Amino acid sequence: MLVVGIVLFALGLLLSIAWHELGHYTAARRFGIRVPEFMVGFGPTVLSVKKGETRFGVKAIPLGGYIRMIGMVPPARGELVGRSRRSGPFQGMVDDVRADSVRDFEPGDEDRQFWTRTPWKRIIVMLAGPFMNLILAIGLFAVVLMAIGVPTPTPVVKTVSQCVLPASQAQTTQCPPGAPLTPAAQAGFRPGDRIVSFDGRPYTEWSPLMNAIRTARGTVPVVVERPTPTGTEQLTLTPTLIDNQVADLRPPPEGAPPDERRYVTASFLGIEPTSPLVRQDAGAVVTAGGVLLGRTVEAVARLPEKVPGLIGAVFLGEQRDVEGPVSVVGVSVLGGQVLERDQAILEEVAIFLNLLAAVNLSLFLLNLLPILPLDGGHVLPAVWEAIKKRIARLRGRPDPGPVDLARLMPIGVGFAVLIMAYGALVIMADIVNPIQLPL
Repeated sequence: MLVVGIVLFALGLLLSIAWHELGHYTAARRFGIRVPEFMVGFGPTVLSVKKGETRFGVKAIPLGGYIRMIGMVPPARGELVGRSRRSGPFQGMVDDVRADSVRDFEPGDEDRQFWTRTPWKRIIVMLAGPFMNLILAIGLFAVVLMAIGVPTPTPVVKTVSQCVLPASQAQTTQCPPGAPLTPAAQAGFRPGDRIVSFDGRPYTEWSPLMNAIRTARGTVPVVVERPTPTGTEQLTLTPTLIDNQVADLRPPPEGAPPDERRYVTASFLGIEPTSPLVRQDAGAVVTAGGVLLGRTVEAVARLPEKVPGLIGAVFLGEQRDVEGPVSVVGVSVLGGQVLERDQAILEEVAIFLNLLAAVNLSLFLLNLLPILPLDGGHVLPAVWEAIKKRIARLRGRPDPGPVDLARLMPIGVGFAVLIMAYGALVIMADIVNPIQLPL
């Protein structure tokens, strides 16, 4: 199932990339820009077909995608198409960018170039891709929350732990020698028991019941309803609670790593609740999406500080940060781990879709960064051009013309090298020291 999950998630990523490029493509066509290529992946072309004036295809390296629009950068001042006659340390690179921008230029394309469109149209074209990822993320969240549902603990016993083990110790199917029986096992709790009251108080939800168990002391009466062949019976069990190490459910203290597991000593019974899937309303989609968006913004902002941890994970064998970045390789492996887990199929599908939604949310935010070659790196010059044009009009001066994006490409190449180096480091970490989903 691991391989099947990896393949399925890789296909989901490819569809997400294609969906992103479809946003650029649709907006470009809407504004009359000619698009000769629409490709998913990089490197050698594996499969392609030409439809109309655009060649659609899949390339060998599934690490991204692109559409190629005619005239992405303006010609040198005073020229229509071609190379400039300027000189400088990066002029060859600038000229190559201009030449590639009009590589498929044909008669009649003079007014179908990207740079000839007004700044606001270019901004829409470049933002259309990331916002397609945002739309897909919201759609996937809606499917999970409203159609599948969220596991919601109830005061019905799913399993009864047979022996007392601290939460920090790996759970096993057999009790180690000398491990005492849990209070629940001693009192005779069974799977399927519905806890009606605990220590004289009625409960219909798991969270307040769990808090009551943790704060109670000594022997307490517990009324349960137990299924029988003829219906249900109500009986009172009297476990004697003991102190044990349990997971700390409080928010982490200021400055503590968010992924660090913390434990406290509290009263312990030894039961696990059933958690059926409960469908949510549209408001829950907005709330959950907002929370995840905030976490993703924070994660993107912290990417530079994750470099030492990645180096340690790759070269020193250090434990991988579960909150750290993952590549296409790593996230596909996580998708495979989801299907390998022993749980209900709907729960696996929900985790799978949530993971894919989180990836799309990350693609949305990363592509908004105002650096070339990301989409935001094309938006920023268009915004600056619009500001310059507006100021010129207010002052009664001539139109200053388009921002020469080609001359920014040497900076873009530098950022591209950094992005590729970072990506290569993450891929290496995902291969030699992959993140493992908790059981």
